[in-house]
Amino acid sequence: MNELPGDLLFTKDHEWLRREEDGSVTIGITDHAQGALGDLVYVELPEVGQDIEEGGEMAVVESVKAASDVYAPMGGNIVAVNEVLADDPENINSDAYGDGWIVRMRPAGGIDESALMSPDEYQEFIDNLDD
Repeated sequence: MNELPGDLLFTKDHEWLRREEDGSVTIGITDHAQGALGDLVYVELPEVGQDIEEGGEMAVVESVKAASDVYAPMGGNIVAVNEVLADDPENINSDAYGDGWIVRMRPAGGIDESALMSPDEYQEFIDNLDD
């Protein structure tokens, strides 16, 4: 198990969020999620400028095993997508919390942190999934 970065927040759908200095939020899927999916072969990214509703589908990751939706943990506007993933989706497998980021959003409102987990809370959450 990789150590969870302390500057991230996590969802029960296995997305992670990192607040950026410019007010945007970088989002990806967790190391746990990429491990469960296996080798990723394709990532469908949203369009820059697209508005996404909280809980709405914002991307799709496909592996040799399955396809999985990536959900927006907050509503907002897509300000950047990780174009590298079009040719190298396996960046998510090798560096889920770094080069494997998926989108950067500008939140439409605040972030409901009550629905998010700290690294310690997320670790406990995934540990209990394995029971």
